Amino acid sequence: MPRKIDWLYHRNACATCKKAADYRDSCGAEVAEVVDARKVRYDAKAALKLLDGIDRLVASKGKKVTTFDLKKARPADEELLAVLMGPTGNLRAPTARVGKTLMVGFSEDMYREVLG
Repeated sequence: MPRKIDWLYHRNACATCKKAADYRDSCGAEVAEVVDARKVRYDAKAALKLLDGIDRLVASKGKKVTTFDLKKARPADEELLAVLMGPTGNLRAPTARVGKTLMVGFSEDMYREVLG
């Protein structure tokens, strides 16, 4: 059974967001809350606040997927911001919270692992 995405931050015109949406649709994942990245901006402070209650951060940039176990050993904020923030200084889209996992960016392998 597919997992539910609790919170999703995305842009409709974003190619990476489109790939993530196509994958979500193909596996039947439901999204509880959607935030439009064109209308709502998350700066560094707000992005770090999203990690409250998160045990695992999984981020994809290009083909590289990085996983942080925030419960065991939370890295410095600068290291976290390097994967959370885009070149404009805002939270990268797509970003999705599934339970106690936050996914940033899109990789089919990452989505498959987290969503099933």
